[in-house]
Amino acid sequence: MKKSLLTVILLLGTSFGYSQMALQRFINHPALKHASVGVSVVELETGKSVAAHDAEKSLTPASILKLITTATALETFGDNYRFNTEVALDADNPSRILVFGTGDPTLGSDAFGENRYAFFMNSAEAIGKVLSKEKAYTLYVVDNLFGYDGIAPGWTWIDMGNYYAAGTYGISIFDNSYRLFFNTTDREGGPKILRTDPEIKGLTMRNLLSLNNSGQDNGYIYGAPFSYDREVRGNIPAGRTEFSIKGDIPDPGLMLGQTLANYLSHSGFKITAVNTARNDYLSADRAADPREVALRAEKVIFTQVSRPMKDIIREVNVESNNHYTEHLIRTLGRYSKNDIYSDPLEAGIEYVEEFWKARGIATSSLTMYDGCGLAPQDAVSAQLLTELLLYMYNESDHSSVFLNSLPKAGQEGTVRSFLRDTRLSGKVFVKSGSIGGVQCFAGYLIEGNKKYAFCVMVNKFNGSRSQVRAAIEQFLLSLEGNN
Repeated sequence: MKKSLLTVILLLGTSFGYSQMALQRFINHPALKHASVGVSVVELETGKSVAAHDAEKSLTPASILKLITTATALETFGDNYRFNTEVALDADNPSRILVFGTGDPTLGSDAFGENRYAFFMNSAEAIGKVLSKEKAYTLYVVDNLFGYDGIAPGWTWIDMGNYYAAGTYGISIFDNSYRLFFNTTDREGGPKILRTDPEIKGLTMRNLLSLNNSGQDNGYIYGAPFSYDREVRGNIPAGRTEFSIKGDIPDPGLMLGQTLANYLSHSGFKITAVNTARNDYLSADRAADPREVALRAEKVIFTQVSRPMKDIIREVNVESNNHYTEHLIRTLGRYSKNDIYSDPLEAGIEYVEEFWKARGIATSSLTMYDGCGLAPQDAVSAQLLTELLLYMYNESDHSSVFLNSLPKAGQEGTVRSFLRDTRLSGKVFVKSGSIGGVQCFAGYLIEGNKKYAFCVMVNKFNGSRSQVRAAIEQFLLSLEGNN
């Protein structure tokens, strides 16, 4: 018996020592010479630390911040929560059709391979069954649930106007993004703008793009929310009859209203005006909440129901969908503070911090400027993330849903090339995060009796990103050999 106990102790000591040596090799990697590094690896079943380095240091997380947002949304709303978008008739004005938004990010989305125009077709069909085509109607889109400060204050100007930094409002449509198409066959004249899809009325483009021979897409669209003046800079591949880049729709609520008006017009209805709640919301008189208009609706004509929360958070974590994530953080904010004139992002961030504090996880290392990790000022520690991962695995009622929302390394989403063709391909459920000078991974390593929650964060590395990723891969592969 004593011999067996001694053997176990020696094995555990050897395992810990092996992990620490692997960690030291990782930290000493030349690509990380000037970097700030935070590492936390813990056993899932016991919570015991396997390897740690500056685990309590706050570092820039990039998109692994999405783990916090998605976990909070899942725990708060449940895996089957769905957003509703209602089309109704105004009780006070029977010639006004209302569209009532509750922040559904999936409306007209490309993410699930569904018909992007189903909402419009179904709405027009439903309206056609209950309203007379002999009358004229107006459309009023109630898109004010999150107010109109749809851009996180920590986002940089270089991001605004691009699809990955789309604004977040009570109405989202087409992922709040459009494609701008070019013909790049004229090497002397440069790229020529062809069209946008969908068409955006009134949009103007100042085209400063040049052409490259590398085949790389380095084109960026710049512009402020609700402004229809856009500027395109950078360079895109030459020799293409059609090439596209993506930008954000300036006013998604108005876009939805105009598109629905077109469908209704084609069905024989006369639509005389399309408006959103924005002007009413921004007016000096805040005594009249324009959302009350929708709540007084005489009759709900059609309701569009979103995909369930489990599908939404999987889209966030597998594809690192910023737009969906920003809807989630603001939905949490509006859940905690239902005054539409309060800041939903600020309220969502406060809610997240208090939520995890109440569950025994210290949040002093957490600084959030958004829910998705696009803001360079975001900060969190590796330790907080592994504590959250432990909670979601061991204590959450939605443990399996959360685990399966993470992509499998070497196989899916943003980590399909990470750990590919290694022993750990398909055995690591992990979220990646990368912005300028930042490379992070956090998730679960599960193979037989080897079960770890881990977080590796690297900031301000001097080597190439591929070198840093390879070093992280080697570290995780070394952990795989512990037991």
